[in-house]
Parts: sequence; C-alpha cells; structure tokens
Amino acid sequence: MARGKLRIYLGAAPGVGKTYAMLSEAHRRVERGTDCVVAFVEHHDRPRTEVMLHGLEQVPRKRLEYRGGTFAEMDVDAVLARHPQVALVDELAHTNVPGSRNAKRWQDVEELLAAGIHVVSTVNIQHLESLGDVVESITGVRQQETVPDEVVRRADQIELVDMSPQALRRRMAHGNVYRPDKVDAALSNYFRPGNLTALRELALLWVADRVDEYLKQYRSEHRVSKIWGSRERIVVGLTGGPEGRTLIRRAARLAEKGAGGEVLAVYIARSDGLTAASPKELAVQRTLVEDLGGTFHHVVGDDIPAALLEFARGVNATQIVLGSSRRKTWQYVFGPGVGATVARESGPDLDVHIVTHDEAGKGRGLPVARGARLGRARIIWGWAVGLAGPVILAVVLNTVELGLANNVLLFLALTVAAALLGGLLPALGAAAFGSFLLNYFFTPPLHRLTISDSRNIVALVIFVAVAVSVASVVDLAARRTHQAARLRAESEILSFLAGNVLRGETSLEALLERVRETFGMESAALLERESDVDPWTCVGRVGVGGPVERPEDADVDMPVGDHLALALTGRVLPAEDRRVLAAFAAQAVVVLDRRRLQEEADRARALAEGNRIRTALLAAVSHDLRTPLAGIKASVSSLRSDDVAWSEEDRAELLEGIEAGADRLDHLVGNLLDMSRLQTGTVTPIVREIDLDEVVPMALGGVPEGSVSLDVPESLPMVRVDAGLLERAVANIVENAVKYSPDGTPVLVAASALADRVEVRVVDRGPGVPDDVKERIFEPFQRYGDAPRGAGVGLGLAVARGFAEAMDGTLNAEDTPGGGLTMVLTLRAATRPETLSVPSERQASW
Repeated sequence: MARGKLRIYLGAAPGVGKTYAMLSEAHRRVERGTDCVVAFVEHHDRPRTEVMLHGLEQVPRKRLEYRGGTFAEMDVDAVLARHPQVALVDELAHTNVPGSRNAKRWQDVEELLAAGIHVVSTVNIQHLESLGDVVESITGVRQQETVPDEVVRRADQIELVDMSPQALRRRMAHGNVYRPDKVDAALSNYFRPGNLTALRELALLWVADRVDEYLKQYRSEHRVSKIWGSRERIVVGLTGGPEGRTLIRRAARLAEKGAGGEVLAVYIARSDGLTAASPKELAVQRTLVEDLGGTFHHVVGDDIPAALLEFARGVNATQIVLGSSRRKTWQYVFGPGVGATVARESGPDLDVHIVTHDEAGKGRGLPVARGARLGRARIIWGWAVGLAGPVILAVVLNTVELGLANNVLLFLALTVAAALLGGLLPALGAAAFGSFLLNYFFTPPLHRLTISDSRNIVALVIFVAVAVSVASVVDLAARRTHQAARLRAESEILSFLAGNVLRGETSLEALLERVRETFGMESAALLERESDVDPWTCVGRVGVGGPVERPEDADVDMPVGDHLALALTGRVLPAEDRRVLAAFAAQAVVVLDRRRLQEEADRARALAEGNRIRTALLAAVSHDLRTPLAGIKASVSSLRSDDVAWSEEDRAELLEGIEAGADRLDHLVGNLLDMSRLQTGTVTPIVREIDLDEVVPMALGGVPEGSVSLDVPESLPMVRVDAGLLERAVANIVENAVKYSPDGTPVLVAASALADRVEVRVVDRGPGVPDDVKERIFEPFQRYGDAPRGAGVGLGLAVARGFAEAMDGTLNAEDTPGGGLTMVLTLRAATRPETLSVPSERQASW
C-alpha cells in the first residue's frame, strides 16, 4: 500500500489561524468529492473555528480515564477502520493521555500515513524539538510538548500561516483566541510584540531553509547547473590582503538590499602552498564576515578563476565581489588577471562587481606557474637536459662536420628528450636555447645572429614548432595520467565505502582513521550537537593533537545535515577532494546511526533477557520455592499439634523433612542470588593459587554418600582461582550429574593437566544430551527433557559456567563414551607442568 502524504500548516504562535486554514482546505476538498474526515480537531471554544467544523464528518473520539478525570483523544483504530482518503489531525506535537495507543500524536499520524491515509495537520514553530532552547530564551517558557524536526521535514507540503504581531494581538483583544478573562495576562506575557516578532522570524527562517533544501534537491535531481537567482547569494573573493575587509563590507551592504541575502567569503589557496596570504589577516576577515552574518570558506585550487566560478555555481550564487587588481601596469603582460578572467567567463547568470580599494595598483608578487604532474626529480632532469644538453651538443658538433640538417635533427632530439623528462617548460627552454645555438654556431653567417638563407629560417621555425608540440603533448599526457590516477583512486574509495555499507563492517573509529589516512590529515573527528544553540560534542576521533571543539576550528569541515560535521586538521583540502570527503562524511553518519541502533538493540536484548529471567524467577518462586516451604510448614504444624502423639521415629522423620526442605530452600535461594550477581556483573573473583584437592572434596558435601568417585592426583599443578566460586561451581556440576545418574552408578570426578590448563571432568552415565541442546542447558531456568519440578529451577549449570568464566575458565559439555554426559571445567594453571599428569591408581569413594 502506498504511503499517505502529509501536509502541515506551520504557525509562529497560537491563534494565527492554522486550524481555520486546515478546515478551509478540508471544505475545498469535500467540495471536489474527496473523502475527508475530522480525526481530531480542537476548536478551543473559538466560534469561527467551531463553525468551520459544520458539514465535515467527525470520527468519534476515544474516552480515557486518567487520575480521576475523563479525557478525549483521537481514536486511531476508528480512523483506520473508516480509512478515509484524507484525515484532519490537529496539534501534531500533542502528548496523548497515558493508556493511549501511542505516547505522541505524531506517532498516531505515522500509523495513518503508513496505512495509506493522507493527513493534514498543524503545528507551531515553538513545538519543534530543535528550537526548544531558543524559544525558551525568547519567551521564558519551556515547551513540554515537542515534535522531532525530522517528522515535520518529511512532510510533503509545509504551508506557513503568517500574521503580523499587531494583527494577532488585535485578534486576541477581540476575544477570538482566548476567553476574555485570560486575554490581559496573555498579552502582557507570552504574546508581547517582541516575543511574537522573534517567533515569527523563527518560523519564516525555518520555512525558508526548508524551501532552500527542496530547491537544492530539485536542482540535483534534474541536474540543473544554471544559477537560479531565487535569493541573493554573494560570493566575496579574498586574496588574504588588507583589501578583504572593504570587499566584505561592500558585499554585506549589497546583501542587505535583497530579501534573504547571504554573504559567502571564500579564500582560494594554491595546492603547492606558495601564497603570500597573512594567516592573521585571514583570521580577522573570517571574524568580520561571521559578525556580519556570513560564512567563511577555505578551498584549494591551482586555477583561481575556475575554482572561484566553480564554488560560486556550486552554492547557487548570484553575484561575485572582487577587488581591483593590485598588480602594476607592466605585470599585465603575464595575463589579464583574476578579475577580468572571472568577469569574462562568468556568463549571463553571474554578476561580477570589481570594487576599488586603497591597495589597487600597488603591486603584488605573481604566483609561480605550476608545471605538469611529473614529479620534482623528472622536472630537474628535464631542465638539466634542456639547458646543459644544447651546450654539450654544440661543443661536440663544432668538432664534427655533419651539416645543418643533421645538426637541427640532433638539437630537435635533445629538445624531445627534455620534453619527455621535464614537460613543457624545460622543453621550451631547450627549444629557445637550442635555436639560439643553431643560429649562432651553425647557420651562415656563423657567429652572428643573422640568417642569410631563408630556407634556414624555415628549418629553425619548424624546429621550434615541433619542440613546442612535443612538449605540449607530454604535458597533456601527464595531466591526463594524473586525472586518471585520481579518478581511479576515487573509484576505489567509493567502492570501499559502498562495500562497507553493504557489509556493515567498519566501525566509526576505523572509518575516521581511513579518512585521515586517505587525505593525509593529522586528525579526524565527527562532531554532533543537539540543536543550533547547543555546544558541539565529539562522538568519534582519531589522530594526534588536541581535540577540535567546533567545526570552525578545523582546517576542513564538512557539514552533514543540521547537527553533524566531519572536522579534519592538518592541511586545507583541494576543492576537488571535497566530493570524496562528502561521501566519507555521509558514511560516517551511517556508521554512527548503525552503532547507536546496535546499542539500542543490545539494551533492548538485555531488557528482554532480564524480563525473561524475571518471569522464570516468578515461576520458580511460585512452585519450586513454595513446595519446600509447604513441606516445612506442614511438618512444623504437625509437630506443634496437640491432637496427635508422635512417636520418636515420626518426630525424627518430620524433623528430617524440615531439614531437607530447608537445605533445598538454601540451595535454590543461593543459586538465585548467584544468578542475580552474574546478571548485574557484580561477581569479583579473588584469585589466588590453590590446590584442587583443597577445594573439590569440600564441594561434595551436599551429595549422597557413595554417589561420587573422586580422582584428583596430588601431582597436579596449582590453579589460579577463587576458592569460593570454584567450590560452588563444582558443587552445582556434581549435584546435576548425580541427579541424572542411574542408581548405583557413581559419578566420576577426575582432574588432569594439559599444557597451561587443568581440567576437572565430571562424568555421569545418565541419558546424555543431544548436541543441539548442549549449549542450551547452560542458559538460566533450563531443565533438560521432562525433568520434574523438584529437580530445581534450572540455574545450577548457568551459575557454574558464569563462575568459571569469571575465573578465566570455561565449562562445556561432552558426550561420555558408552553413554552419559561429561562436564569439562577448564581452569588456568599457576605454573606450566613439566609433564602431563597421569590419573592415580587409587580412587577415593565418596
């Protein structure tokens, strides 16, 4: 069944007309023939709202008793049974009366949507969970009824019901919102003009952000790259120079002229780190832009105009503000400059403002052009061949007469070698230097820079053209190789992330470590906060250095949603790396959610196990503990009775019954207490070195005489155990074995040493246990087969295994050769024995 759609009327305060607008929409739909019902609408005795309910079908409400009063709530079952096309549900953040189907009304709405019913609802901005602290700071009132932001964000439509504070106060004064006796108090407290204005701003900004999200989603889904000027976004290009403050203030004034204007300051640094920017000045400019309500961004790009335009189009900017160039006039021979290039390539959808300032024309150092991605060693060899090679070749050719054509070919070969080694610039140097040497030493007239034969001019021109062409091809191939390697690395990383998503293997710390290693960072941290005003907390971190408290303190921050951010320290990432970083950030959130869900599942499992144990405990108390109590009470009552004269044999038998019942109670209560200690993790063993023959015989005091055969060699090494826990564990194992052993067949308790362990084997000849049940018999309150109730509550083996594991031991069940069950208790030896112990020929009968 298709999920229903949710439409929400959002208001800034009570009384703005949300319910009235919802009912008006319902009447329009009914007139169009839509099956629409009122699931729950509260008119609060407002006459106009009450009139709007006329003509609409209302589902009867469910009456609930709570603390002596009767309350009416939405009857979810009745609405589901009616199954209309559209249901009206007022007050989405309402808390239901205890005893209702769900704790919150928005949970009721989720059920209706899951059933395919469209829902129209209302909510005020102060009821959004993330804005609780902000609303409290404005109004002084803490909202007790809230709805998670994600519930409202998932709505298919959000319509803002707006009203000016003055109009709302007039509506209240006329008695259209509250009763006359409450109007004065409301107007002088919660509904003050300042409060209403601030709440109205919150509602407008929240809806504007949601609209912006929808727009980004639409542009992404439809691959819209053209800028849409839906709101003024002004990008300020900073160079790190003092003129940046002027540009930021000018951009802020431009943003104030448009509705919802936004300023984004961006500093673009070269990836080689060669920059004249002052870190102190950049910090001042960051503070300035944030004080003016804008944001500061730091990206890396070798082609500054292209990186700036890419950033502006990525944030859907409408204007770019740049400063007038600081270069001197003669420096323009190296190119038109960033401002002119950006203005030429911005296109019709981006306005570029060139702002004059005091630093214009005062000069600045030109950045060093980057070569191809060939590596430092190859570039050095390229320059060496390009500059030293022509000199050596000229000296050699002066001693050997080969002719001008051969000389040109040799110089061309040398230039090609420089291009293959060092790329474009070394090849150009070799071509220029080689053409000079060819002209001066080998082209008539010799030792002059003039050329008498025009054919030699053509040869030299072809020589330079071929050299430049080969160098360009090598440079292009190097760049394409770098791009291919980068894309391959990106694909491997994305494949790694996709595999982890499918397998669910990577922990949060492992993923953050992969992020740190991939991007060569010092540290990586995932930060989270509850709302926009709460401080950031670190939910996961790897690396060196001090912890990052805010995303702004990191060198790179990647926001994920509203309240999560991935923060990296170490260096500033290039712009092209942020795409892969965004994938890592999204995966980090998935891992965090998975970890929290796992923790919740573990807690739920622990609660379920606790409930199961409590249920079994109650069952045990109701029968297994009550049976001996009943026997003891009957025996005591008989002895105290004056109507019967008991003989000495009868009195002894009754007293024996009382003693046996008390012993049984003591044993059962002891196991219950031990199990509770194990469940709560309060078992703390006091480990020391002891001999088994000091403990095991003491554990056999509760079994019938002659039912156990003991074989504990004196040559066994000492074991590191808690004597009390070991005695209790062995006693439980032996009692269980004796219980199921045939009459007249004693249980064998034998001990032996193996490597650094000592094994205690309890062997019985009973019915045995199938393999698929061997692990289940160690669970609490498990009794194998049709064991009678008198056999106990099924805690003995569970307690024994728990005590064994607390002492760094193990307890497992094996089949006894020839039939029966063998319990193997493995303990840690105090010292490694020289040789394996051999069972003693003497066996003591117990």
